[in-house]
Amino acid sequence: MRHYSRYDTRIIFPAGHLPLFAIVLTSLKNQTGFWLIAQLKTGLTIHNLRKALADLIDGFLRIELWSTMGMQEIHDRYRRSMLGPFWLTISLGVMVLALGLLYAGILRQEVGDYLPYVAAGFTVWGLISGLILDGTRSFIASESLIRQLPGPLSLHVYRVLWTNLIIFAHNIWVYIITALIFSINPGWNVFYIIPGLLAVLINGLWIGVLFGLIGARFRDVPQIIASVVQLAFFLTPIIWRPEMLTGREFIMTGNPFYHLVEIVRSPLLGQAPTPEQWLSVLSITIVGWFITLVFYTVYRWRIAYWV
Repeated sequence: MRHYSRYDTRIIFPAGHLPLFAIVLTSLKNQTGFWLIAQLKTGLTIHNLRKALADLIDGFLRIELWSTMGMQEIHDRYRRSMLGPFWLTISLGVMVLALGLLYAGILRQEVGDYLPYVAAGFTVWGLISGLILDGTRSFIASESLIRQLPGPLSLHVYRVLWTNLIIFAHNIWVYIITALIFSINPGWNVFYIIPGLLAVLINGLWIGVLFGLIGARFRDVPQIIASVVQLAFFLTPIIWRPEMLTGREFIMTGNPFYHLVEIVRSPLLGQAPTPEQWLSVLSITIVGWFITLVFYTVYRWRIAYWV
């Protein structure tokens, strides 16, 4: 008599009665997607969760290492350049000036109000989009280090956060200069930028871990994410104002990018983020980290084989 283990995924049908869908299902069970799903059942344990959390904590504690790696990446990008990373600031300033003046005329906006709005929006969007795009390639870009040197994998995501924070520190001067020219005084509300930036970075961390992991396994994911981010730019009020969407507010309320942008942009413009925006960001953070911890707990040990 033939015995089968509980891990046997074969489907038994009477002779001559094997339906077409069973053939397809049996074939699919051998594919990567089904294997990854099966791993969720066996890999989601308390022991693996503790290892995943230890990896995140250990990676954060190696501040000197990932900060040095981030600075080195900035240095390598602009090696032999006289202005270095300030080329990013110059290009952003030119784009803000050109698009600000153009769309101020198209949308019939006052230049003195609209240009600082666009400058703040582009600066914050550059940080968020950079965290997403670079985070999706965080493990792929560190392929050689992951394979050759032991260490927490989250280290490479912290490097992405630090690199984009440095770029943001350069780009923020575009807004500062614009605000000085048009006499924008944010007042005490500017201090809301501290929890706002912290919330963006916390979300950038889970995005880098989750999509970096998925991107390491499926190399088409970075290109897909890049297309989604490009589309999200036009659906997010960066060059247009929220009040222009009369009757279509759902485009903003259901857009996570809008809430992430607003909790940083509003303080720059002298406004306090609304409780609804904080609540939306908190919900995004909780859901995102829950999904990330599930996937990182199960598949963290596979990343070194995928890159």
